[in-house]
Amino acid sequence: AVGLSVTTEGNEEAVRRTVDALRRRIPVPIVVGGGAVRSAEQAHRLGADHWSGSATEARALFGRLADEVRAAEAGGADMLHLDVMDGRFVPNITFGALVVEALRKVTSLPFDIHLMTVEPERLIDQFADTADIINVHIEVSPHINRTVDAIHRLGKKAGVCLNPGTPVAAVEESLPDVDQVMVMTINPGWGGQQMILRQLEKVAQIRRLLDAGGFSAEIEVDGGVKAHNALECVRAGATVLVCGSSVYNAQKSVAENLAELRRAVAGA
Repeated sequence: AVGLSVTTEGNEEAVRRTVDALRRRIPVPIVVGGGAVRSAEQAHRLGADHWSGSATEARALFGRLADEVRAAEAGGADMLHLDVMDGRFVPNITFGALVVEALRKVTSLPFDIHLMTVEPERLIDQFADTADIINVHIEVSPHINRTVDAIHRLGKKAGVCLNPGTPVAAVEESLPDVDQVMVMTINPGWGGQQMILRQLEKVAQIRRLLDAGGFSAEIEVDGGVKAHNALECVRAGATVLVCGSSVYNAQKSVAENLAELRRAVAGA
Protein backbone atom coordinates (compact mmCIF):
# COMPACT_ATOMS: atom_id res chain seq x y z
CA ALA A 1 0.00 0.00 0.00
CA VAL A 2 1.11 3.56 -0.65
CA GLY A 3 -1.20 5.17 1.89
CA LEU A 4 -3.71 4.57 4.68
CA SER A 5 -7.06 6.34 4.50
CA VAL A 6 -8.73 7.05 7.84
CA THR A 7 -12.24 8.39 8.43
CA THR A 8 -11.98 10.42 11.61
CA GLU A 9 -14.55 11.20 14.29
CA GLY A 10 -14.38 13.32 17.41
CA ASN A 11 -12.41 16.46 18.16
CA GLU A 12 -8.94 17.50 16.98
CA GLU A 13 -7.17 15.94 19.94
CA ALA A 14 -8.78 12.56 19.20
CA VAL A 15 -7.69 12.83 15.59
CA ARG A 16 -4.15 13.71 16.64
CA ARG A 17 -3.94 10.69 18.96
CA THR A 18 -5.24 8.40 16.20
CA VAL A 19 -2.70 9.69 13.69
CA ASP A 20 0.15 9.42 16.22
CA ALA A 21 -0.76 5.83 17.03
CA LEU A 22 -0.93 4.85 13.37
CA ARG A 23 2.32 6.66 12.59
CA ARG A 24 4.19 4.53 15.12
CA ARG A 25 2.83 1.28 13.68
CA ILE A 26 2.42 1.76 9.93
CA PRO A 27 5.16 3.44 7.82
CA VAL A 28 2.94 4.76 4.99
CA PRO A 29 1.35 8.14 4.26
CA ILE A 30 -1.80 8.76 6.31
CA VAL A 31 -4.86 10.36 4.71
CA VAL A 32 -7.58 11.70 7.00
CA GLY A 33 -11.07 12.94 6.21
CA GLY A 34 -14.48 13.52 7.73
CA GLY A 35 -15.34 14.38 11.28
CA ALA A 36 -13.40 17.31 12.69
CA VAL A 37 -10.95 17.52 9.78
CA ARG A 38 -12.18 19.93 7.12
CA SER A 39 -9.07 21.05 5.21
CA ALA A 40 -5.62 19.91 4.08
CA GLU A 41 -4.01 22.56 6.31
CA GLN A 42 -5.82 21.18 9.35
CA ALA A 43 -4.86 17.60 8.43
CA HIS A 44 -1.18 18.56 8.21
CA ARG A 45 -1.38 20.38 11.55
CA LEU A 46 -2.71 17.22 13.16
CA GLY A 47 0.16 15.12 11.81
CA ALA A 48 -1.47 13.54 8.75
CA ASP A 49 0.14 13.59 5.31
CA HIS A 50 -2.96 14.33 3.26
CA TRP A 51 -6.63 15.22 3.50
CA SER A 52 -9.55 13.61 1.71
CA GLY A 53 -12.70 15.69 1.28
CA SER A 54 -16.16 14.58 0.28
CA ALA A 55 -17.21 13.84 -3.30
CA THR A 56 -18.83 17.27 -3.46
CA GLU A 57 -15.62 18.90 -2.27
CA ALA A 58 -13.63 16.86 -4.78
CA ARG A 59 -15.82 18.10 -7.62
CA ALA A 60 -15.40 21.66 -6.40
CA LEU A 61 -11.63 21.23 -6.23
CA PHE A 62 -11.53 19.87 -9.77
CA GLY A 63 -13.66 22.77 -10.93
CA ARG A 64 -11.13 25.20 -9.48
CA LEU A 65 -8.28 23.25 -11.09
CA ALA A 66 -10.04 23.43 -14.47
CA ASP A 67 -10.50 27.18 -14.00
CA GLU A 68 -6.77 27.57 -13.28
CA VAL A 69 -5.93 25.64 -16.44
CA ARG A 70 -8.21 27.87 -18.51
CA ALA A 71 -6.61 30.95 -16.93
CA ALA A 72 -3.15 29.72 -17.91
CA GLU A 73 -4.22 29.20 -21.51
CA ALA A 74 -5.97 32.56 -21.69
CA GLY A 75 -2.94 34.23 -20.11
CA GLY A 76 -0.58 32.97 -22.80
CA ALA A 77 1.10 29.91 -21.27
CA ASP A 78 2.93 27.73 -23.80
CA MET A 79 2.21 24.40 -22.11
CA LEU A 80 0.84 22.91 -18.93
CA HIS A 81 3.28 21.15 -16.59
CA LEU A 82 1.52 18.47 -14.52
CA ASP A 83 3.23 16.88 -11.51
CA VAL A 84 2.14 13.29 -10.88
CA MET A 85 3.34 12.35 -7.36
CA ASP A 86 2.97 8.93 -5.76
CA GLY A 87 3.85 9.55 -2.09
CA ARG A 88 6.88 7.27 -2.43
CA PHE A 89 9.44 8.95 -4.67
CA VAL A 90 8.32 12.25 -3.13
CA PRO A 91 6.40 12.75 0.14
CA ASN A 92 3.27 14.20 -1.42
CA ILE A 93 0.47 12.61 -3.45
CA THR A 94 -1.22 14.63 -6.19
CA PHE A 95 -3.25 13.02 -8.97
CA GLY A 96 -2.99 10.43 -11.70
CA ALA A 97 -4.04 9.64 -15.23
CA LEU A 98 -7.79 10.11 -14.66
CA VAL A 99 -7.42 13.75 -13.61
CA VAL A 100 -5.04 14.40 -16.51
CA GLU A 101 -7.57 12.83 -18.87
CA ALA A 102 -10.29 15.12 -17.53
CA LEU A 103 -8.06 18.19 -17.88
CA ARG A 104 -7.31 17.20 -21.46
CA LYS A 105 -10.93 18.10 -22.27
CA VAL A 106 -10.50 21.56 -20.77
CA THR A 107 -7.56 22.90 -22.79
CA SER A 108 -5.64 22.52 -26.03
CA LEU A 109 -2.30 23.37 -24.37
CA PRO A 110 0.42 20.72 -24.67
CA PHE A 111 0.76 18.57 -21.53
CA ASP A 112 4.22 18.21 -20.01
CA ILE A 113 3.80 15.26 -17.63
CA HIS A 114 6.32 15.02 -14.80
CA LEU A 115 6.26 11.54 -13.24
CA MET A 116 7.56 11.96 -9.68
CA THR A 117 7.05 8.26 -9.05
CA VAL A 118 8.92 5.06 -8.50
CA GLU A 119 8.86 2.66 -11.46
CA PRO A 120 7.68 5.33 -13.93
CA GLU A 121 7.97 2.85 -16.78
CA ARG A 122 4.87 1.11 -15.40
CA LEU A 123 2.79 4.29 -15.74
CA ILE A 124 3.67 5.77 -19.12
CA ASP A 125 1.00 3.86 -21.03
CA GLN A 126 -1.65 5.54 -18.87
CA PHE A 127 -0.76 8.89 -20.43
CA ALA A 128 -0.61 7.68 -24.04
CA ASP A 129 -3.75 9.59 -25.03
CA THR A 130 -3.16 12.78 -23.03
CA ALA A 131 0.53 13.65 -22.75
CA ASP A 132 2.72 15.45 -25.24
CA ILE A 133 5.90 15.06 -23.20
CA ILE A 134 6.50 12.41 -20.52
CA ASN A 135 9.37 13.08 -18.10
CA VAL A 136 10.87 10.43 -15.83
CA HIS A 137 13.49 10.70 -13.11
CA ILE A 138 16.88 9.15 -13.69
CA GLU A 139 17.06 8.30 -9.96
CA VAL A 140 14.32 5.67 -10.37
CA SER A 141 15.01 4.65 -13.98
CA PRO A 142 17.88 2.15 -14.05
CA HIS A 143 17.05 1.29 -17.67
CA ILE A 144 16.48 4.85 -18.86
CA ASN A 145 17.07 4.18 -22.56
CA ARG A 146 14.47 1.41 -22.52
CA THR A 147 11.98 3.78 -20.87
CA VAL A 148 12.77 6.57 -23.35
CA ASP A 149 12.23 4.15 -26.23
CA ALA A 150 8.88 3.09 -24.76
CA ILE A 151 7.77 6.74 -24.54
CA HIS A 152 8.82 7.36 -28.14
CA ARG A 153 6.90 4.30 -29.30
CA LEU A 154 3.77 5.97 -27.91
CA GLY A 155 4.48 8.89 -30.21
CA LYS A 156 5.40 11.17 -27.31
CA LYS A 157 8.45 13.25 -26.52
CA ALA A 158 10.62 11.88 -23.71
CA GLY A 159 12.28 13.83 -20.95
CA VAL A 160 14.72 12.85 -18.23
CA CYS A 161 14.86 14.64 -14.86
CA LEU A 162 17.65 15.23 -12.35
CA ASN A 163 17.21 16.00 -8.66
CA PRO A 164 19.54 18.58 -7.08
CA GLY A 165 21.78 15.84 -5.65
CA THR A 166 22.13 13.99 -8.97
CA PRO A 167 25.15 14.80 -11.17
CA VAL A 168 24.89 15.55 -14.88
CA ALA A 169 26.97 12.46 -15.59
CA ALA A 170 23.92 10.35 -14.71
CA VAL A 171 22.13 11.44 -17.90
CA GLU A 172 25.06 12.23 -20.19
CA GLU A 173 24.76 8.97 -22.13
CA SER A 174 21.07 9.64 -22.77
CA LEU A 175 21.43 13.15 -24.19
CA PRO A 176 21.39 11.98 -27.84
CA ASP A 177 18.06 10.20 -27.27
CA VAL A 178 15.91 12.49 -25.12
CA ASP A 179 13.81 15.46 -26.18
CA GLN A 180 14.11 17.28 -22.89
CA VAL A 181 16.32 17.41 -19.79
CA MET A 182 14.61 18.70 -16.67
CA VAL A 183 16.85 20.18 -14.00
CA MET A 184 15.14 20.32 -10.61
CA THR A 185 16.21 23.52 -8.91
CA ILE A 186 14.36 22.54 -5.74
CA ASN A 187 13.99 19.19 -4.01
CA PRO A 188 10.82 17.84 -5.61
CA GLY A 189 7.55 17.20 -3.85
CA TRP A 190 6.37 20.62 -2.65
CA GLY A 191 5.69 23.94 -4.34
CA GLY A 192 6.68 27.37 -3.12
CA GLN A 193 10.33 26.58 -2.37
CA GLN A 194 13.25 28.91 -3.04
CA MET A 195 15.42 28.09 -6.04
CA ILE A 196 18.77 26.41 -5.32
CA LEU A 197 20.77 28.80 -7.48
CA ARG A 198 23.86 26.62 -7.77
CA GLN A 199 21.75 24.20 -9.81
CA LEU A 200 22.03 26.69 -12.67
CA GLU A 201 25.65 25.55 -13.00
CA LYS A 202 24.18 22.16 -13.88
CA VAL A 203 22.01 23.81 -16.53
CA ALA A 204 25.09 25.45 -18.04
CA GLN A 205 26.95 22.14 -18.03
CA ILE A 206 24.10 20.39 -19.85
CA ARG A 207 23.92 23.24 -22.37
CA ARG A 208 27.62 22.79 -23.17
CA LEU A 209 27.19 19.04 -23.64
CA LEU A 210 24.16 19.46 -25.89
CA ASP A 211 25.86 22.09 -28.02
CA ALA A 212 29.08 20.10 -28.29
CA GLY A 213 27.22 16.98 -29.40
CA GLY A 214 24.82 18.76 -31.72
CA PHE A 215 21.84 17.46 -29.73
CA SER A 216 18.52 19.30 -29.78
CA ALA A 217 16.98 18.52 -26.38
CA GLU A 218 15.23 21.31 -24.50
CA ILE A 219 16.53 22.20 -21.05
CA GLU A 220 13.70 22.69 -18.57
CA VAL A 221 14.17 24.36 -15.19
CA ASP A 222 11.64 23.34 -12.54
CA GLY A 223 11.52 24.88 -9.10
CA GLY A 224 11.49 28.37 -7.64
CA VAL A 225 11.36 30.18 -10.97
CA LYS A 226 10.40 33.82 -10.38
CA ALA A 227 10.55 37.03 -12.37
CA HIS A 228 13.77 38.03 -10.58
CA ASN A 229 15.68 34.85 -11.54
CA ALA A 230 14.05 33.82 -14.83
CA LEU A 231 16.60 35.66 -16.96
CA GLU A 232 19.45 34.00 -15.07
CA CYS A 233 17.91 30.61 -15.90
CA VAL A 234 17.72 31.45 -19.60
CA ARG A 235 21.25 32.80 -19.70
CA ALA A 236 22.49 29.56 -18.12
CA GLY A 237 20.96 27.67 -21.04
CA ALA A 238 17.35 26.88 -20.12
CA THR A 239 14.76 26.90 -22.89
CA VAL A 240 11.68 25.92 -20.83
CA LEU A 241 10.75 27.42 -17.45
CA VAL A 242 8.23 25.77 -15.13
CA CYS A 243 6.39 28.37 -13.09
CA GLY A 244 3.98 27.51 -10.30
CA SER A 245 3.57 29.90 -7.38
CA SER A 246 5.03 32.73 -9.47
CA VAL A 247 1.97 32.40 -11.75
CA TYR A 248 -0.74 31.30 -9.31
CA ASN A 249 -0.79 33.68 -6.36
CA ALA A 250 -2.96 36.27 -4.67
CA GLN A 251 -0.84 39.25 -5.68
CA LYS A 252 -1.70 39.38 -9.40
CA SER A 253 -3.76 37.55 -11.98
CA VAL A 254 -2.37 34.61 -13.93
CA ALA A 255 -2.17 36.73 -17.07
CA GLU A 256 -0.34 39.53 -15.27
CA ASN A 257 2.18 37.14 -13.74
CA LEU A 258 2.84 35.42 -17.08
CA ALA A 259 3.35 38.79 -18.75
CA GLU A 260 5.81 39.80 -16.03
CA LEU A 261 7.79 36.60 -16.52
CA ARG A 262 7.94 37.14 -20.28
CA ARG A 263 9.19 40.69 -19.79
CA ALA A 264 11.85 39.37 -17.41
CA VAL A 265 13.38 37.11 -20.06
CA ALA A 266 12.85 39.45 -23.00
CA GLY A 267 16.45 40.63 -22.87
CA ALA A 268 18.00 37.15 -23.07
